[in-house]
Amino acid sequence: MSRILVIVGPTACGKTKVSIELAKYLNAEIINADAVQVYKDVNIGTAKISKEEMQAIPHHLIDCVSLDKKYTIYDYQKDGRRILNKLINENKNIIIVGGSGLYIKSLLYDYDLEPEIKNKNDYKDLTNEELKKLVNSIDLNNNIHINNRKRLLRYLEHYNNTGNIIKNNELKDKPLYDFKMIYLKPDRKELYQIINNRVEDMIKKGLIEEAKSLFDKNINTNSIIGYKELNEYFKENITLEEAIDEIKKDTRHYAKRQLTWINNQFKDKIEVNVNYNNFNESIEEVFRIIKESF
Repeated sequence: MSRILVIVGPTACGKTKVSIELAKYLNAEIINADAVQVYKDVNIGTAKISKEEMQAIPHHLIDCVSLDKKYTIYDYQKDGRRILNKLINENKNIIIVGGSGLYIKSLLYDYDLEPEIKNKNDYKDLTNEELKKLVNSIDLNNNIHINNRKRLLRYLEHYNNTGNIIKNNELKDKPLYDFKMIYLKPDRKELYQIINNRVEDMIKKGLIEEAKSLFDKNINTNSIIGYKELNEYFKENITLEEAIDEIKKDTRHYAKRQLTWINNQFKDKIEVNVNYNNFNESIEEVFRIIKESF
C-alpha cells in the first residue's frame, strides 16, 4: 500500500536533505511543492537540488517548465494529482516536499480550481452593495463581507465562468488523501542567519552570472527572489551590495510568510525542531516519528 509523507518548512530549513534521506529509507519518489523550482534555468537562486544530490531518486515537477511559460496553481494541481494518483496506483511510497503552502493544499485538499479565466465579466461599475446582492442571490449563506470588494468580484467572476461557487475554508481544509505531515520548525533567529549565509554562498556559486545570463536574454525573472533584485543592479538602479542585501531581506520576509502560513493552515502537522548545529539529530527525530506512526 502506498504511503504519503509531506515535508514542510520555510526556505533554508533543511527540507531537501531530509527528503532525500527519507526517500532512500522508504524507497519513495519525491514530488516537488515549491512554486519556483518547477521552472528551468533558475537553479542557484532557488537552491534547486542538483542531479547528483538527487542520488538517482525520481523527482517530479521540478526543473520542468520553461520560464517563458505561465504555470498556474491550477496547472500544478492538475499535474501533481495525475502524478500522485499514478504513484498510488503503482503502490509507490511518496514524499511531497516544499515550502509553497498553497501548492501543497491545492494538491492534497479539497480545492476546486479552474483554468485561468481570460474573459472576465466586468463588474467594475457596480457598488459593493450591488456586488453583495448578486453574491447573495447565488448563495445566501456566503460569508463574504460587503466591504471585501476583491473577494466579491472573484466570487462573481468564478461563478460566471464556471457555474460553480467558490468553496468555503472548511471544505478547503478537507484532505483528499491519507498522509502524514512533518513540519521542520527552525528557530527564527537562527534561520535568518542561515538565510544570510546561504545568499553569500549562492553568490560564490555563480548566482550573479546565472541571473545576468537570463537578464541578457530578456527572460522575465522579476517575480523570483534572488533574480529580481539583481535585475535592478543590472539596470544600474542599485549597487551590487544593495542588491545582495535586498535578496537577504526579501528571503527573510518570504520565510516569515511561510512560517505564518504553515502555522495557520496546517493543523495536523508533526513538529520537529531543527538543530542547525547537529542536523543529523533532526533527521533522526524524523526517522523516529516515521517508525512509530507511519
